[in-house]
Amino acid sequence: MLDRPTTKDQWIARARATTPDGRAFINGAYVNAKSGKTFDKISSADGSIAGQVADCDAADIDLVVSAAKTAFDDGRWRDKPATEKKRILLRFAELIKQHTDEIAIRETLDVGKVIGNALAIDVPYCYACIQYYAELADKMYDEIAPMSPNDLVQVRKEPLGVIGAIVPWNYPLIISAWKLGPALLAGNSVVLKPAEQSPFASLYLGQLAREAGIPDGVLNIVPGFGEKTGKPLALHMDVDMVTFTGSTPVGKQLAALAGAHMKRVTMELGGHAPAIVFDDADVDQAVSVLGANKFRNAGQVCVAPTRFLVHEKVYPEFVEKFTAYAKNVKVGNGLEADTRMGPLVAERRLHAMDSFVSDAISKGAKIQTGGQRKGNKGYFYEPTVMTDVPLTAKIMNDEPFGPLAPITPTMPPGGSLKFTFSYSNRSP
Repeated sequence: MLDRPTTKDQWIARARATTPDGRAFINGAYVNAKSGKTFDKISSADGSIAGQVADCDAADIDLVVSAAKTAFDDGRWRDKPATEKKRILLRFAELIKQHTDEIAIRETLDVGKVIGNALAIDVPYCYACIQYYAELADKMYDEIAPMSPNDLVQVRKEPLGVIGAIVPWNYPLIISAWKLGPALLAGNSVVLKPAEQSPFASLYLGQLAREAGIPDGVLNIVPGFGEKTGKPLALHMDVDMVTFTGSTPVGKQLAALAGAHMKRVTMELGGHAPAIVFDDADVDQAVSVLGANKFRNAGQVCVAPTRFLVHEKVYPEFVEKFTAYAKNVKVGNGLEADTRMGPLVAERRLHAMDSFVSDAISKGAKIQTGGQRKGNKGYFYEPTVMTDVPLTAKIMNDEPFGPLAPITPTMPPGGSLKFTFSYSNRSP
């Protein structure tokens, strides 16, 4: 690891000197798409081209799944002693830690994330996750259960085979680790498909896995668009399980595709989390906690508070202090040291924010701060606070996945909360 930059100019210079490898990582090597096609990864911070990415398709999925199946069938990873798996995975975690700066820069290039958050949260969570599962490798015991006075049943834990893991763009590194850790621990081979908006951090893990000693073909990473890579991955006959994190509509599609072949699936899908502030709340603490979580990663977090229901007794104070908090959030390039909120991931998300805001205003909401795009370069949107937002507004029923905070006063009838919502799922 090179000396860590200490100023924003040094971080920007390091990022500009970084040429992230956008090729697919298949069978232990970085390779171009079979078609030779690439696509531009556009920087969400300034609209420039951050790098070229392999535009993989069904032909590449055939190739990578074949490599993963061969690696599983010949037992090069599956049959390693648990202590050996543990040693290699711990080495993998340690290499991720050693390369924190390089990975963090790629995470910022991917999604415009604030570099301080990538350094302090995303990369540490990644290597801690791999480390956690590594420590479990020699603790996966068989079970013996009595069936009758004369019969015992032994339950053995066996790997499934080839795992197709599809990760979203908002936290590509952490969520990659969440999927890789348990899958590799159990002895499976993995085909990891990062989102087309955020391929670089996940792809970098390939070379570290190879250096750690994970055998060729066990961990593979294939970038590309959902229809061309995610769909054939879910449909492939030699993929034994599909794990997906992302929007509910896409999750339904993938589950249906996997269901056609009775594959196992695990889905972590969208939400719409309310923040409820009672009349006896510590308003300063509520503003501090909710503000930090609302504007983290520009609100592009599945567990971010998305609607604020505040008791009318503390409503004026909460609105005043939360609005002041939002106004003080420094928005800018994630590589700049004083930035607290970076851009949205893509231009289409700017239009989505405008749609939520205009709908709320049409239904009587008032803008306290923000409400529009910030500047004309990059995909920045102002931290936005809206008040008196009716429950019929779109934003109170659909997850905005952005830096919008709709606040509604409420007086719980009889001293107890009672709210009724309609609900539809997001599609970021």
